[in-house]
Amino acid sequence: MSESDAATPVIRRGEDVEYEAVDAADGLEKGVLVDESDGAPNFAMRRFTLAPGSEVPEHTNAVEHEQYVLEGEYVVGIDDEEYEVSAGDSLLIPAGTVHWYRNESDEPGAFICVVPNGDDTIELVE
Repeated sequence: MSESDAATPVIRRGEDVEYEAVDAADGLEKGVLVDESDGAPNFAMRRFTLAPGSEVPEHTNAVEHEQYVLEGEYVVGIDDEEYEVSAGDSLLIPAGTVHWYRNESDEPGAFICVVPNGDDTIELVE
């Protein structure tokens, strides 16, 4: 890689991240922290918030997900298992794996999600 191909460093302040509702679930919001529009060559890093009482339905993604729980406690379903996760826990959800989320607590949950750049087809499981 030549110097002209190198990515330019980016600093994004937390207060500058815009969050938007995710259509697939009430109570789920996404903020893009860094992605290819910032010049990130390989991965996008996003922060999700999961409101108390919210559920994300069973779905698959075309790309892998690496996640890090920032705050709260909530349930993550992966294939046929459910796991209670809390701040400090990490997850790998391989591409094509059925997964879902449920926040049964009175506190919001939040997690970082890193995915490869490019198309990420999401399919709801019926």
